[in-house]
Amino acid sequence: MKILAIIPARSGSKGLRNKNIRSLAGEPLLSYSVAAGLQTPEITRVICSTDTQEIANIARSVGAEVPFLRPPELASDKSQDIGLFKHALKWLKENENYIPDYVVNLRPTSPIRYVKDIQKAINLIISNKKIDSVRSISLPSTTPYKMWKKKDSELLTPLLKIEDNKEPYNTARQELPEVWAQTGAIEVIRAKTITKLDSMSGVNVAGVEVSEDTYIDIDTLNSLLMAEVMLSRLSCIKPV
Repeated sequence: MKILAIIPARSGSKGLRNKNIRSLAGEPLLSYSVAAGLQTPEITRVICSTDTQEIANIARSVGAEVPFLRPPELASDKSQDIGLFKHALKWLKENENYIPDYVVNLRPTSPIRYVKDIQKAINLIISNKKIDSVRSISLPSTTPYKMWKKKDSELLTPLLKIEDNKEPYNTARQELPEVWAQTGAIEVIRAKTITKLDSMSGVNVAGVEVSEDTYIDIDTLNSLLMAEVMLSRLSCIKPV
């Protein structure tokens, strides 16, 4: 069985310049995702999809393969994951006759992971043929039933409504419907979901619960600094 981990690490971030290679606790940010792929026994190959030679060299130095450079049109601010993943799978098939069974998306911006959670996601999709993809989920810090949309410069309208509750935004959280947020740390997708369904999720999406204490999405300097604090107290995956 072939399980391919892909680390998407383009250049050109506006929120935090060069964020994918910024130092996090003395290591390039993307190295935590590479380490997650290398330290998970079920994953058989780890590659980085990037658009620059600089990032490619750094990715190789921490153990990832970089068999190609991603085309610029797949590395813009508006580029979606599906384009770069289809490109990677097509390139590997045409140039190496390599066709994985499953693909693991390990985003550099969510560096805090545990091997057991990645294994759980992989085992879940392997054990159930009806599942198209699995992603990590956690309880959100704020329930969407207490969120708002701005109608104009002053007035607000509730984001969500409940038929039997006129004011869910004034209701105790424990009395509201349970909701889960995707964390972005782990995604396991059947390769055919990407190539045949043209989707990163498919129809049947399963969730693997992870602790909300481990969730971080690095896009600002503050979130990078917060990740350093979290890494200092957690026994999560770290570069060797």
